[in-house]
Amino acid sequence: MHLDNIIIYCDGGCRGNQSEHNIGGWGAVLKFGARTKELYGGAKNTTNNIMELTAAVKALEALKTEHIPVAFFIDSAYVVNGMNSWVPGWIKKGWKTAGGSPVKNKELWIRLNELAAKQKSITFNKVRGHHGVELNERADQLANRGMDEMEASL
Repeated sequence: MHLDNIIIYCDGGCRGNQSEHNIGGWGAVLKFGARTKELYGGAKNTTNNIMELTAAVKALEALKTEHIPVAFFIDSAYVVNGMNSWVPGWIKKGWKTAGGSPVKNKELWIRLNELAAKQKSITFNKVRGHHGVELNERADQLANRGMDEMEASL
């Protein structure tokens, strides 16, 4: 029996990225065959990169299987480059960058790498943001919903 891939689009964002009192949000759309699951959330005092990583972590945490190939589509070069090339080097260097400084958002990278390693097959693909890719646009809307709800709760 041939199984389809699990397709995941995720996005993160931040309003007031340079201020101390910013609002972040993340969104993810998981699709398998005809089924779709949407996830989102928000956070205070965060960064865009933390929200991008959180979206990917939350999406993988929501999976109920490790045997179906997973294809991630993310408009964050930070997450895609990290998972496709930087993480193995960081691990070899004890979670230090090429320049010797500590890796930013280390705990999220470790969690994402652990979750990805459990999957039989996983790919991280860069998609251009805000170019009409339906599920990427939906992930962006969900991230904005996370920010809206976080702002409303303050």
